[in-house]
Amino acid sequence: MEPGQIHMIDVTQKKETERQAVAECKVKLKRATLELIRRGRIAKGDVFAVAQTAGILAAKETPRLIPLCHPLLLTNVAIKFHIPESADFVEITATARGVGRTGFEMEALIAVSIAALNIYDMCKAVDRSMIIEGIHLVKKSGGKSGIYLVAEQSLGEGHC
Repeated sequence: MEPGQIHMIDVTQKKETERQAVAECKVKLKRATLELIRRGRIAKGDVFAVAQTAGILAAKETPRLIPLCHPLLLTNVAIKFHIPESADFVEITATARGVGRTGFEMEALIAVSIAALNIYDMCKAVDRSMIIEGIHLVKKSGGKSGIYLVAEQSLGEGHC
C-alpha cells in the first residue's frame, strides 16, 4: 500500500462472536444546572431522555461518522446516567452489544460522546461553562482477543 492510502480492514475470515463494549465519560456542570436537571426545569425538556435517544441513534450511525468502521448489527445499546451525591458532574455509561466479526468499541464511544454533547446542548442556555471529559473505553469482550478492562491507573486525574 502506498503511503497516505487508507483501507478498511478485511474481517472476512474472522469468526462471528458475541461482542460488547462499554465506554464512559463525564460532563462537569454547575451545581445549579444539575439541580435544574434533577427537577426537570431545563427549558428544552427532559435532558436525559433526549441524550439517551441521541446516543442510541448515534451508535447506529457509527459507520457513517467514522469512515473506516464496519457496519455492525447492534443488538442493544444502553445509556445510563449517574449523578453522585454532592457532585458537580454527570457520569455517562454507554454499552453496545451485538454479534459480529469485529468489536463494538466505536459504537459505545460514539454513543457516550453524543449523549454528552446533547446534555451540553440541552443545558447551554443556563451553563456555557460545561466541560466534557474523560471519554474512554472501559471494557470490551468477544473475539479472539478476549476481555479488555481499563486499568484505573491508566486514566489519571479526572476520569469517570
